Amino acid sequence: MVNYRFDFSGKTAVVTGASGVIGGAFCEALIACGANVVMTYNSNGAPVYERLERRRGGGSKLSAYQLDCTVPEAIATHAEKIEADFGSIDMLVNCAGGHLPGSIGDGRKTFFDLDPLVMRDNSDFNLFAGCIWPCYHYGRKMLANPLGGSIVNISSMNAYRPLRGRASYAAAKAGVANFTQWLACHLAREFNPAIRVNCIAPGFFPGPHNRGIMTNEDGSLAWRGKEIVALTPMQRLGSPDDIVGTLLYYVSDLSRYVTGTMTPVDGGFVASAGL
Repeated sequence: MVNYRFDFSGKTAVVTGASGVIGGAFCEALIACGANVVMTYNSNGAPVYERLERRRGGGSKLSAYQLDCTVPEAIATHAEKIEADFGSIDMLVNCAGGHLPGSIGDGRKTFFDLDPLVMRDNSDFNLFAGCIWPCYHYGRKMLANPLGGSIVNISSMNAYRPLRGRASYAAAKAGVANFTQWLACHLAREFNPAIRVNCIAPGFFPGPHNRGIMTNEDGSLAWRGKEIVALTPMQRLGSPDDIVGTLLYYVSDLSRYVTGTMTPVDGGFVASAGL
């Protein structure tokens, strides 16, 4: 368990994709540090509302909101609601994303067997819906903050090392990394030098969506998990506690002179040649 020693009392964080393993861990960490946390989800609200009930009355102001990030107007409406209810947005953590059905080649399907429109939608889902549009609408609300703020995008080790069958996902996550650098410079030069934009590139973090592929029901490694661990110098998969420290660094004053960077949290996966 990570020992949280940051104090974000009075600050408001927006976390998209709060129902996922990583998004959920980020919410728990920010709440533990006293932040007001706005949690969004698309189709799986159960873990978000469970967290809302469990954490209610703990000092932080919390809210849950069903949001389809593929609809820019919905993000804009939500940003207005947050401003009215919370007063400001100080942190934005963009965790929404993933693989749309039919977007992955699995050995039976090559790149040329995939539907080009599905690949386009998958790239849009991870780059625009998962990153650019939230930065546009929520980030706009941060421009006048006297103390600035912090935007943290979630890329992937796929941005460094594209994995088999994941062409559109890898391209989108590389785009997230590049956009992070661009936006960091744009905001600092043109609007507010105290607003920072950085990026985390997670490695492999097992969850319900990949059970039976990465891990078995009993928690042991499945076939994909064994492949990953064999190529990971630290010889294990990631756990939620492994990644929250990087987030807390990025949203705290410890990184007040850090912007436009990407940190892999992957046990050394992207650093290794596998030999």
